[in-house]
Amino acid sequence: MAVKLLLVDDSIFMRNAIKKMLAVPEIEIIGTANNGKEAVEKNLSLHPDVILTDIEMPVMDGLEEIKQVMATNPTPIIVFSSLSKEGSEVTMKALEYGALDFVSKESTPQESSTAKDELIKKIVAWGSNKFVRANLKAKFSRSGHTQTAIQPEPKIVPKTQSLVSPNYTGNKRRPKAEDIKIVCIGISTGGPVALQEVIPAISANYPVPILIVQHMPPHFTASLANRLDQTSALKVVEAEDGIQLKPGTVYIAKGGYQMLVSKHDTLQVTDKIKGELFNPSVNVMVNSVVDVYKDKAVGIIMTGMGNDGQIALNNLNKAGGYVIAQSKDSCVVAGMPGSVIDNKIAHEVQPLHNIAGTISSFFHKKSETDSK
Repeated sequence: MAVKLLLVDDSIFMRNAIKKMLAVPEIEIIGTANNGKEAVEKNLSLHPDVILTDIEMPVMDGLEEIKQVMATNPTPIIVFSSLSKEGSEVTMKALEYGALDFVSKESTPQESSTAKDELIKKIVAWGSNKFVRANLKAKFSRSGHTQTAIQPEPKIVPKTQSLVSPNYTGNKRRPKAEDIKIVCIGISTGGPVALQEVIPAISANYPVPILIVQHMPPHFTASLANRLDQTSALKVVEAEDGIQLKPGTVYIAKGGYQMLVSKHDTLQVTDKIKGELFNPSVNVMVNSVVDVYKDKAVGIIMTGMGNDGQIALNNLNKAGGYVIAQSKDSCVVAGMPGSVIDNKIAHEVQPLHNIAGTISSFFHKKSETDSK
């Protein structure tokens, strides 16, 4: 069954360009809207599976539209985003208000197969994910008036989460706390929302650094780091060249650059590595971790398209490190973790709601109840 889409943009040129790109059997455009107010009304009458919306529009802009949609009929929303610094900041605000993903507006009118493929996959993934829709309905009130923004919570140390029994896919035993020097995470489509569930749930006294590669354009990674820093007990920063790694700190790779670990626990941020499909790349980051830390690393692969990270995590596995994959059914798109699971690289598979607890559990003993 095709995903039902509501397309929202005040530009008839943009609407026609998007319609042309989305003329595929998997997607049915059931309506269009010229502004946010019209979109809120059509969302109530048409009940689309997903909304693709612009931000800057007359009458009612996209941010107000998102708040109204979440207050009246919560529906998965993907926003158009400018690649500018201002555009990235607005996009992070849209994600705070309830939007789930974004696409770069500059690329959407082009008939590039890459841009078209990414847009289609995101629409289908979010529009067909009933679990996500149910979560939205539970999260937002149906009050009939404008939903206020989701404000960052104070920086407090959250309680340690309890874990269900790990779902092992191999015979390797979990590493002891003293055997872990670094944790690295690779993530893509669905990542900003997933990371907001994971990083704020980890305690401030985490004893090793955490590296994250999130596939994002320039500017967006800085906005993501700022947002996570506001809501987390951990310190979260965008990676800088030459910075010294510190425990209890999360380093997010800079969009458009590669992030590598160098000797003496420092980061290298560079645009000199050629031939990589992704900038930043999970493979580049994890391979550098393997080179420096050998078997003293934990690698985690989460929701995302494609298979970035598979090669490097296999190298980590061979080096004696520990590999965790997000479960396929808890991903927006299971390509990246699926490639690791299917190739029997993962030692452990966990659903999204257990990832934070799993990360914490390496350095916190389970209670007697958990160990039974």
